[in-house]
Amino acid sequence: MNLNMKIAILSPVAWRTPPRKYGPWEQVASNITEGLVENGIDVTLFATGDSITKGKLEYICERPYSEDPGIDPKVWECLHISHLMEQADKFDLIHNNFDFLPLTYSRLIKTPMVTTIHGFSSQKILAVYKKYNSTNHYVSISNSDRSPELHYSATIYNGINTDEFTFQSEPKDYLLFFGRIHPEKGTYESIQIAKQSGRQLIISGLIQHQEYFESRIKPYINDDDIKYAGNSGPEERDKLMGEAYALLHPISFEEPFGLSVAESMLCGTPVIAFDKGSMPELIIDGKTGFLVRNIDEAVRAVKNIKYVDRKYTSEYAASKFSRQKMAEGYLEVYRQILRT
Repeated sequence: MNLNMKIAILSPVAWRTPPRKYGPWEQVASNITEGLVENGIDVTLFATGDSITKGKLEYICERPYSEDPGIDPKVWECLHISHLMEQADKFDLIHNNFDFLPLTYSRLIKTPMVTTIHGFSSQKILAVYKKYNSTNHYVSISNSDRSPELHYSATIYNGINTDEFTFQSEPKDYLLFFGRIHPEKGTYESIQIAKQSGRQLIISGLIQHQEYFESRIKPYINDDDIKYAGNSGPEERDKLMGEAYALLHPISFEEPFGLSVAESMLCGTPVIAFDKGSMPELIIDGKTGFLVRNIDEAVRAVKNIKYVDRKYTSEYAASKFSRQKMAEGYLEVYRQILRT
């Protein structure tokens, strides 16, 4: 590997990189950047001005637009992307973590581009990916999230910084929901699972669907058996996940990955998830959690959590979803591209 290579990482500007709390794409972009730096690669992160990295930082947007109502997202997204593209010739390779829009610049520059597809917000965006498929290099974050209409260089699972998570061998009794509060993530279903299991549920996450929260979630919150802990940052996340009896993940959509699933298992906490999307790729059914089809099966799974070995769960997650393993995967992709 040529350690003199110069890599540009393009992160979104919705949140800081890494995010203070919510911001999964920014979190992954940060983990890729820091993982590459640890491998001795010359990395420049294009992100918001308040971002934190051991690599070089380039920015034009000083603050995340989700934290500053005075920032127009489309205007600053365009300025941010063009800020990198106008100096593309300084880099050996660009790694795009900013969805489909940067692809529209790719035939105007000579620098090769890797795009990690973090999921498809709509089938309508496939038109862009299809147009640039022959001249770009796509990476999927799970095999389940691959489109049959696209060609991929690799599947590389999202990696997490293992230093940010603490293994807990002796959990408390509560169940945990950790993620966006949105119908597709299953917050309401988690409440029903907890109530039928006779266990306390702690909910932590960004309220992304206010009407859903007000009508389906808030009426159950009583600071007794159903608690809302707000949108937690890294330290709170580590404590909540590590001390949980199990993480509930009853999704109703084909989720492309699920950082909270990997993070929970790294703490030793098993995951009970609806068997959709990438969940069978993340969870070993019966060994690091349970894959279920409905609320009744989830309630039965709660009773069987005691048979899951938390130490094995943590070791499995560390071996499969570490930042180092992810960085190695991307370095191999870069190697293949720069050889051609």
